[in-house]
Amino acid sequence: MPLTIYGILASRALRPLWAATELGLPFEHVQTDYRQGYTRTPEFLALNPNGRVPVVVDHRPDSEGGDVVIWESMACALYIARYHGTVAGKADGTTITPATPREDAEALRWSFWTMTEVEKDALTVLMHRFSMPEPQRKPELADQAERRLHVPLRVLEAHLAQQQARGEAHIAADRFTVADLCVASVLLWVRATRTLMDQFPLTSAWLKGCLARDAYQALKKKSA
Repeated sequence: MPLTIYGILASRALRPLWAATELGLPFEHVQTDYRQGYTRTPEFLALNPNGRVPVVVDHRPDSEGGDVVIWESMACALYIARYHGTVAGKADGTTITPATPREDAEALRWSFWTMTEVEKDALTVLMHRFSMPEPQRKPELADQAERRLHVPLRVLEAHLAQQQARGEAHIAADRFTVADLCVASVLLWVRATRTLMDQFPLTSAWLKGCLARDAYQALKKKSA
């Protein structure tokens, strides 16, 4: 297998798992549940001293240093798209891999944007609306996070409107790319919050389309 991906689907490991599945890559998925302490073992810490998933190991026979190890989930997804979505080092414009400098720039900036502007508040909504045991939830924290999310979601809504005006249905192009994957992997945490998502119809429709993709649905079935 050219790739080994450590993590569980119910974590940020979704991002590299989704990228590899979109590209039809063979990979070994090592179920590494951080909730069971598996990320604190000496073996795992040798891969990622931060003790977090995901970790991607790219087994490259052409690399002078041997295996290439990547951590940080967005970096993992972007790396897989860049180095495993090309033929002879060139993207053909049909896969999730950016094929032009503009597409590459969009993938980079929106991936960083979603981490800095969206993820913290989206995770707060997820935890305090849905995931945590009900006695531990603090609805006021979710309410505050939802209000803050209006600001970045207005930015994304405006960008999607601009994309539609130029005849492109996705964040970076007229096709689904790793830019969409990275942003959708965060916004899926708030997709069930209708009081929020209904205010951004373009974003809501775009996210629904992303999550309906065969690769994402196949991963969900595996984890069921």
